[in-house]
Amino acid sequence: MKPYLFLLVALCGLQVAAQQLQSPSEFLGYPLGSQFTRHHEVVDYYQYVAETLPRQVQVHTYGKTNERRPLMYAIISSAANMTRLEEIRGEHLKSLEGTGNGATPIVWLSYNVHGNESVSTEASMQTLYDLLTSKSAYLENTVVIMDPCINPDGRDRYVNWYNQYKNTPYQVNPESKEHQEGWWSGRSNHYMFDLNRDWAWLTQVESQQRLQAYRSWMPHIHVDFHEQGMNAPYYFAPAAEPYHEVITGFQREFQKTIGRNHARYFDANGWYYFTKEVFDLFYPSYGDTYPTYNGAIGMTYEQGGGGVAGLGVITRTGDTLTLKDRIAHHLTTGLSTVEVAAGNAGALTDAFRQYYRQPRNHKYKSYVLKGEPDRLAALTALLSKHDIRYGTARTGTARGFRYSTQANGSMALDGSTLVVPTDQPGGNLVKVLFEPDARLSDSLTYDITAWSLPYAYGLDALASEAAVPYSETSTAITATSGQASLPGAYAYLTDWNSMKDARFLAGLLQAGVRVRRASEPFRAEGRDWDRGTLIIQAGDNRNLPDLGSTLAQWARREGKQLTPVASGYVDSGKDFGSRAVAMIPQIKVAVLSGDPTSTLRFGEVWHFMEQQLHYPLTVLDADFWDEAELEQYDVIVFPDGRGYRRFLTPARLEALKQWVASGGRLVAMGSSLDALGGEDGFGIRPKRNSASSGEGEVTPEPYAEGRRERIKGAITGAIFKTRVDPTHPLAFGYPDTYYSLKLGSASYERFPRGTVAYLDEGARPVAGFAGSEAVTEISGSLIFGVRPHGRGQVVFMADNPLFRGFWENGKLFMANTLFMLD
Repeated sequence: MKPYLFLLVALCGLQVAAQQLQSPSEFLGYPLGSQFTRHHEVVDYYQYVAETLPRQVQVHTYGKTNERRPLMYAIISSAANMTRLEEIRGEHLKSLEGTGNGATPIVWLSYNVHGNESVSTEASMQTLYDLLTSKSAYLENTVVIMDPCINPDGRDRYVNWYNQYKNTPYQVNPESKEHQEGWWSGRSNHYMFDLNRDWAWLTQVESQQRLQAYRSWMPHIHVDFHEQGMNAPYYFAPAAEPYHEVITGFQREFQKTIGRNHARYFDANGWYYFTKEVFDLFYPSYGDTYPTYNGAIGMTYEQGGGGVAGLGVITRTGDTLTLKDRIAHHLTTGLSTVEVAAGNAGALTDAFRQYYRQPRNHKYKSYVLKGEPDRLAALTALLSKHDIRYGTARTGTARGFRYSTQANGSMALDGSTLVVPTDQPGGNLVKVLFEPDARLSDSLTYDITAWSLPYAYGLDALASEAAVPYSETSTAITATSGQASLPGAYAYLTDWNSMKDARFLAGLLQAGVRVRRASEPFRAEGRDWDRGTLIIQAGDNRNLPDLGSTLAQWARREGKQLTPVASGYVDSGKDFGSRAVAMIPQIKVAVLSGDPTSTLRFGEVWHFMEQQLHYPLTVLDADFWDEAELEQYDVIVFPDGRGYRRFLTPARLEALKQWVASGGRLVAMGSSLDALGGEDGFGIRPKRNSASSGEGEVTPEPYAEGRRERIKGAITGAIFKTRVDPTHPLAFGYPDTYYSLKLGSASYERFPRGTVAYLDEGARPVAGFAGSEAVTEISGSLIFGVRPHGRGQVVFMADNPLFRGFWENGKLFMANTLFMLD
């Protein structure tokens, strides 16, 4: 057969297949938008399309959720492009080194990161169908990757709930039950984490698996489809200020190009929309910013609706917003995005290559870090997941900005010093994640304004304007390996300063090993041991037939080194039989869930216990609180939340006080502290300053400036240096300072005894935005403290050491609340 006849036959075959392809409505058996589609049905449709058009569609499973639902994406393009798909991908990835001749734009569309923002998955199926049929011309020079549901667990939670409670036919009155989703909403994943804030931190299995897939493609455009309040018009690019300074002129301008194309379609349909407001490009862990900091055009699209919208709802203007309307809007922007990419292929591919080819003219050429080996190991493990290069320093001295002093200084270098250069393909991302204080072009932001990893990981850091010589490595350079075996001994010692140590202890306790901890420093076996040192005595564990093997097993698992000692008689300090060496009990932990807690803050505690500490806990639902037998728990955690004043009735507060007085330990976090004060509470008192007194002359302010005036009293995720009492068991493993991420201006008085971490008078943020009035309000206030009550204790955590699971340096405080307090 002649070549042109072969091509004609092939094209005719594709057209016939496309004509035979069932639409989502035909395949599902109901009009798209008349019901919510369960995740397994969405997967079925994508697989059906791939089976029907195998020359144009590939479906890949890239992981599983905590609830074992598949995570998947589809690759679609023309048949000609699909035959050379690996060539296209390989040539494009050369762009990361500033080379290659890739000319095919790659567009990645991500749907349903928030499970109850459910319209986007529905829209994805219609987008897939239209791209393969009526809009197939867009695919001639473009590869499109579609992830129909980033958060299957949350989506099915919402869809199942809605199907259970909706009226038939659906009720548009927003007060009806079908519009009033409960506390355990579908927004978050299984552990109630917000996956749209986890792109950089990778605390969740969905994020970890998705990033591997994403970085194997590194698209030119990435779109994150969302929903917002049901009364809001549609939002699309360009984004609002602040833009981070690493964002290029091309990235800014191309957002406008895409926005204008969207506006053309929305104008033609008479649909309302807005741009350049609310949704900025600053915080690095979003589905728009993370791709942007990796060279893509990263964008968020927001449709009005969300979990309150259901299949249809009456809005504030009296109009009915239906699921079909919402699908139409997301379908339009999705197709418009691919259209713009196809029409600007050369500009997109050239700009992406230039993004990685251009010199990294950042002020700081190297970030130099020293600290506890376990913390360095944890950081390098994160960097490796982001393909960020790093290595060990050569001997010498580096000069630059010292994070600890907020001034220029020097740091001695040795083989344990970590160097992260900005002169590398991921240099812009390095700057964003490590810079001491990101520059804000506008103080009105959508999220936190500080996240610098040296503070988050509790490391001594220096930012150098000179390139610091280093030897590159691709492994967690300071991680220690566990011992293969242990000799018999009187006791075994190991240090306490990281989450690795906490996991080791948690494992031993669950294995039945009895462990003690030192509350005073001592010297033994030729070295100094600090407070919190774990002491495992053979005499305490006579019931274990082979203590050495058990310890070696857990040491290998957690990468721990243990030091055998032949005697309990120490060179200096307290001997092992002293009252200063107390047994660590195997405690039973409970955490309160439901209203009054925040779902996200509850999820942080839940995830910390099960997935980071690997220690069991009981979840006590608020509705079951009055029936719960509190005496069986040693520790109860109250996560942050706004409803504690309503929840803690006088009777419940009295019962809680009796439980603590009988020896219980209450861990109160965030806003729960407000309900524990007063004469009938536990002695925590708000701190009052002149900024909140209301005294003095009132100066009228223009209405238009109201929002900017209000942020004077706000703290939008800023980092503060705090003072720490390292002799207190709550602070074992910490030095005398700690960098805390403050999320608000609530402040509490310090205790005469039991103040563990606090702000100095006049403390100002070392990074991030804090309003002038807020800084005055929190001056000298409590961060962490412990107060006795009867035979028990209350641990007060004004700041959240578990925020979003990424503030690595705060997690040992939570472990100390469980294992180190008397």
